[in-house]
Amino acid sequence: MTKKERNKAILIFSVIALVFMVGSILTGGGGGEEESIQTVMRDAVMHDVNKVSLFGIKDVNPALISGFIVSGLMILFALFCRIFVIPRFKLVPGKFQLVLETVVGIFDGMAKGNSHINGFLGAYIFAAGSYIFTGTLFELLGVQVMTTGGHPISLPAPMADVNGAIMMGCLSYLVIMSGGIVGNGVKGIGKTLKDFSLPLSLSFRLFGALISGALVTELVYYYTAMSYVVPVIVGVLFTLLHALIQAYVLTMLTSLFYGEVSEKVVKPPKEKRRGKKRKTIVKEQTA
Repeated sequence: MTKKERNKAILIFSVIALVFMVGSILTGGGGGEEESIQTVMRDAVMHDVNKVSLFGIKDVNPALISGFIVSGLMILFALFCRIFVIPRFKLVPGKFQLVLETVVGIFDGMAKGNSHINGFLGAYIFAAGSYIFTGTLFELLGVQVMTTGGHPISLPAPMADVNGAIMMGCLSYLVIMSGGIVGNGVKGIGKTLKDFSLPLSLSFRLFGALISGALVTELVYYYTAMSYVVPVIVGVLFTLLHALIQAYVLTMLTSLFYGEVSEKVVKPPKEKRRGKKRKTIVKEQTA
């Protein structure tokens, strides 16, 4: 990176931090008087405080609304790329094409490097990784909604809800089991069920990592007597770091376990073993 590019990156980051700082000031700052850090953590697991009305039909967790929004944005982006971008791909890629090909190549290489049955695996880990990354960054937007109690809250990341994390862990486990079935038939189910604690491990690892990022940010807001700039920078960096790490961890673990259960167990041919027995019998008879 040249000095000019480095200065440009610093300038862009400073502008983003300034925008978040101004937004924090205009919206009332950290909001420490409205909700304590204990309430934030408890509500992320128990969901007994903040509820949001879903079109007046049912009161749901705020993370469910986040999941709908993130899913909708990703579908619209995928349709945009498929209709307007991919048909215009060139032999010499432009910047946007290069970014898309690089991201897809990373997940495709991860799938091919861990399993010989990698068609569906590559598509799944790309979708799961993109959802985790996009959903985690979504909380930076600070989208405000009204709860049924009448006070505003910012929509959290979908995976910061324990139900969303369990869903992602169980879905990944089912994908792993499908790899075992494709590779080894019914025996693949048995190979997958040996790691019966895997869905819980994947789920709570994801939930714990993402909720910890939110809690660290909240702690900075509530207990740091500094300017608005420090919480903004810390929040952005922690959220970006968790988005990258957790997207990589879940996709890598899914690929590894998928490759393990889909690997075919090669048994030695029975004819060779019978041939060896016949040779030993002939030798004994001649002796």
